[in-house]
Amino acid sequence: MKSRMLSLLALFSALSAVGATIKIPAIVGSVAFDVFPALIAAALLGGGAGAIVGVLGHLLSALIAGFPLGPMHVLIAIEMAVLVWMFALVYKKGKKTSASILFILANSFIAPLPFIFLMNPAFYLGIVPSLIIGSIINTGIALVAIPRLSFLVNQERIKRDVKL
Repeated sequence: MKSRMLSLLALFSALSAVGATIKIPAIVGSVAFDVFPALIAAALLGGGAGAIVGVLGHLLSALIAGFPLGPMHVLIAIEMAVLVWMFALVYKKGKKTSASILFILANSFIAPLPFIFLMNPAFYLGIVPSLIIGSIINTGIALVAIPRLSFLVNQERIKRDVKL
């Protein structure tokens, strides 16, 4: 990796770590402001970079909360990587609203679906409201910040130097 890309990846990972400390009230303590830096990284640096930041952010958030769901946080981190990558894919096509709606709906309703079977339907119903709130706030922060931070990244140089 080029040093500039690595520095930006470290910057967004650090922002995700800070966001992981700011929790949203939920039945599980890992819902936090850790994903907006991943969405910003996805929009500015690409889906791969955003996915890396998303995984690190969720695992840090879960660590701070004491891993309340145990090893199931690995599943959530993988889901987060996929969702952030999908956000980047749609966002890069110029469909910012569609990317945002897709991320909010998928993170709020689709990502927790495995927990209906792994835990129970009551857990799903209990976690969805906080995931909706967290997804909306994280996505909103990202959408406000992305145009303001785009000066950090020379898109053509990033595309030429690194493919993530």
